[in-house]
Amino acid sequence: MTDLLESTENRITTLTLNRPERLNALSPAMTAGLKETLERLSTDRDCGAIVITGAGRGWCAGGDVKTMETRGEGQTFEDRVEGLRRAHQLPLLMRSIPKIIIGMINGPVAGAGLGLALACDLRIAGKSARFGTAFARIGYSGDYGGSWSLTRLVGTAKARELYFLADVIDADKAGELGMVNRVVPLAELREKSLAYARRLSLISPEALYATKLAINRGADAAGFTNRIHIGLDVVAPLYATKTEFGERFREIVAAEGVPAAVRWRAAQFKE
Repeated sequence: MTDLLESTENRITTLTLNRPERLNALSPAMTAGLKETLERLSTDRDCGAIVITGAGRGWCAGGDVKTMETRGEGQTFEDRVEGLRRAHQLPLLMRSIPKIIIGMINGPVAGAGLGLALACDLRIAGKSARFGTAFARIGYSGDYGGSWSLTRLVGTAKARELYFLADVIDADKAGELGMVNRVVPLAELREKSLAYARRLSLISPEALYATKLAINRGADAAGFTNRIHIGLDVVAPLYATKTEFGERFREIVAAEGVPAAVRWRAAQFKE
């Protein structure tokens, strides 16, 4: 079974993150597949818009903790930092390609998955979607550029709250904060998302690219790209360093699985 499914109809290409048993957590194969596919689609004249969604009940639960730990065995600090830098190429690519990318968000989004969602040009969420930053709570960070993107969308004060406490918010709250463009009943999510994509596919690709580029250039003038790299420089040491809570989280993952580790950490924050 491939980690990434691709289908095209009426000039709309749908990419489905396909690890439903892991809530579509990002594996190295999935990340590489997304990057390779988006690079190819960026020059495909038959592709008018791109939709990214998740198989099963999740959109993307972030980086695959088990995979990250296995890959980290025997790696130096520098190796882990460089791996994080390579992973960050994906959201930067999503921002730069001359296609409009819609996140069709059907379920939980967390950690690097949130960064991936925020790298989409538009986001439409089903009522079942849930959003969480996750990083600080489990003791290490990957970010995926989400901290700066989230700050731009919701403002500094709220972004700090979401990142510091890592509380999970529902789709309606995400819509209220401006994290998503629309919130729709889950049963209507595919229809509404593809309707957006169909409208985009009817617009001149040159006009869409010029408009996307103009928005990006304005963000760059405000320091967007530099801040992404600055943020990466800041979080990379934490990502590559062992912390007390991070180590305990990993121990529970190894012994009982990721859901048990998440429940253990979440229980400590119940009021």
